Amino acid sequence: MSSSHAIHWPRRDADHLLVRSGQMAQLEQQLFASGLPVEALMEKAALAISARLLSEPESLHQGVLVLVGPGHNGGDALVVARELHLAGVKVRLWSPFERRKPLTESHWRHACWLGIERVDSTPDPGEACLWIDGFFGIGQRRPPGEAIESLLGDRARLRPDQLVAIDTPTGLCADSGRLLGHQAARARTTYCLGLLKQGLVQDAALAWVGELVRLDLGLAPVLLEQLPPDQPLGLSGADRTSAPALDPPPEAAKYGRGRLLVVSGSAAYPGAALLSLLGASASGCGSLRAAVPEPVARELWSLLPHVVLARAPEEPGALDRLDAVLIGPGLGPDTPADGTDSPPIWGALQSFAGLVVIDADGLNQLAAGVAGEAMAWLQGRQGPTWLTPHGGEFARLFPDLAGEQPLEAAAVAAARCGAALVLKGARSVIAAPDGRRWQLLEAAAEAARAGAGDVLAGFAAGQGALAMAAGITPGEPSTLAAAALAHAQAGLTARERFGPGQVTPQTLAAALGRWGSEEESPSES
Repeated sequence: MSSSHAIHWPRRDADHLLVRSGQMAQLEQQLFASGLPVEALMEKAALAISARLLSEPESLHQGVLVLVGPGHNGGDALVVARELHLAGVKVRLWSPFERRKPLTESHWRHACWLGIERVDSTPDPGEACLWIDGFFGIGQRRPPGEAIESLLGDRARLRPDQLVAIDTPTGLCADSGRLLGHQAARARTTYCLGLLKQGLVQDAALAWVGELVRLDLGLAPVLLEQLPPDQPLGLSGADRTSAPALDPPPEAAKYGRGRLLVVSGSAAYPGAALLSLLGASASGCGSLRAAVPEPVARELWSLLPHVVLARAPEEPGALDRLDAVLIGPGLGPDTPADGTDSPPIWGALQSFAGLVVIDADGLNQLAAGVAGEAMAWLQGRQGPTWLTPHGGEFARLFPDLAGEQPLEAAAVAAARCGAALVLKGARSVIAAPDGRRWQLLEAAAEAARAGAGDVLAGFAAGQGALAMAAGITPGEPSTLAAAALAHAQAGLTARERFGPGQVTPQTLAAALGRWGSEEESPSES
């Protein structure tokens, strides 16, 4: 079910919009049509890059080699070369192309007039100086060629931290984040101009992009307003303070602060039950019930004494006093032998008017047909639904979308089944049935551990229950996006406070319990 009163968060501005390369090119063309000279925008972009580089003089003390392409990315690189040369940095130029666009050629002539050294032969990939990749930028559509790919591969192997890229590393698609050939430039830093390009924040691109730094070009709001309403938005730690508030009335008792039932765990996976309950406890919901395996139930009073034991629902109406149900973490496949009989719980959940969050083996059970045809069951839900799949679970539910780009695949899946979902990854994507999309821009790689998803599922379900109690549109997807952001930031906090080896599910839950506290948030760059 899509929400009828969508919350638009965060702001649709240059800090958040994620665009395709063609969209960025169209915005630039509108600027030029308005009278802004191409030269002016090139100067603005390149001066911003130059200022960044000059602010880190230790990276320049061995000099720089500027890789100059035939187009305007090469022109940007030449302006950077000019500014560094005038600042006293030793600069050399290498351009293996016979022809360059007129504006780029003008900057080439001026650089040569200034006396900047030109390299006539293929440079040594092991040299100690910093390389500045200005070959192709966002306009790349085909592989850069065997010779350049070989050189970039040798550079990555011999000097892995001695290259920065202008807008997009050579050999990488700015839209998909995938390699155009067999090799790309491996950047220490990628200076992204104007707006963030969607491909640069995809999981496949992270190893090539390095640190992603957006350099603002002061794009007029009237330009940004022309982008579609469903343009995806990036989320970072700076957005935590503007996240939708989940505030029930101050006089609300425990049952007015969200009522959640967690159905999780099995004899094989008892830990999943505990971890999902830790996440739910960190959400702050007022009433937490658990249908868990007997070994966990016996110990629950000493571990989480506030959790009330309950039975898994089997009859319609059994969930009427709840705001939300989480089902799935650690349940096991539980597929009927004949593949026809639906376990009673799925019938009760389909008729439940509150929020249902389905994770892990709950998703696998749906995909296996325990509740009948999965899409029909999801589309027939009487209340809002959230799904939290990783790539494998997503592929089981939506096999025709497996391998598609996450931003597009998640959007199509959400619209098809009527549920909001988190497609988990190094940079998770959140999609709403109404077309809204979000993508995380930062996360701790060390949080990719068994059990971390159980914590996320519990926390998201608890936040969803709180939102229901607060009167927010039932199942509002921005609440799910905010929960995913909180989970990612908790990983960064745990790494900063305790070190990479201690980014465990337990420390994630502890950090989530302090979510929103300034002193417990990771430092923002």
